[in-house]
Amino acid sequence: MMTGSISRRHMLRLSGAVLAAGLLAATLPTLALAQDPLAAAKAAGQIGERPDGLVGAVSGAPAAAQALAEQVNAQRLARYREIAQGNGTALDKVQAVAGQQLIERTPAGQYVMTASGQWQRK
Repeated sequence: MMTGSISRRHMLRLSGAVLAAGLLAATLPTLALAQDPLAAAKAAGQIGERPDGLVGAVSGAPAAAQALAEQVNAQRLARYREIAQGNGTALDKVQAVAGQQLIERTPAGQYVMTASGQWQRK
């Protein structure tokens, strides 16, 4: 009986994570389309994607890039919190899924942050 209980609990958690990933995948294109200045800053090599689902200003970027990154991150964090709360999932797990998806979708030549915290062109 205990094995079935653990397995059922594991399946519920896995289902929640899959649902969160699906909702996140549906939301990310909308967020990206609404942020044309972000796309321009990324194309200019001023902002890059981070593994935690947030963006960061690349070393040497102008102050405006840092301000834009903070604005985008506030919007993203608000959405990630909604997804986490709606699915009973930890915020850091939602951020990790988002970070992975966003880095995978980053076009070649733009910056992404490695797990060790270094910026590199994809």
